[in-house]
Amino acid sequence: MKKSGSFVSVSSRRAFILAVALVLACAMPRVAHAIDLDSARTQGLVGERADGLVSAVSNAPGVPALVQSVNAARLESYREIAAKEGTKLDAVQAVAGAKQVQKARENGWYYMDASGAWKKD
Repeated sequence: MKKSGSFVSVSSRRAFILAVALVLACAMPRVAHAIDLDSARTQGLVGERADGLVSAVSNAPGVPALVQSVNAARLESYREIAAKEGTKLDAVQAVAGAKQVQKARENGWYYMDASGAWKKD
């Protein structure tokens, strides 16, 4: 770094701070919140519910954020379908949930049974 008397120039400090930030960002391990739904289901981290939503089977890092994101997107879609079809939201969720649970059973993913227990076929 170029020194001017006992002070480091502002542009040199900025460059140094940027370099340190980039090194730290690259050195940080990738966290699990970047996981996608299919990977999470395959790894047994999330499961399907009868109401068409997902829940965490494991509280691994990133899973709660994934569950929140997936459920928000699904609910938005279910609301749109309910409005378009002139039916209740819970009816749309029940149909979607039945399909998702069946898909989970076919693929060996977790699903929640009627008693609230996690099952895996």
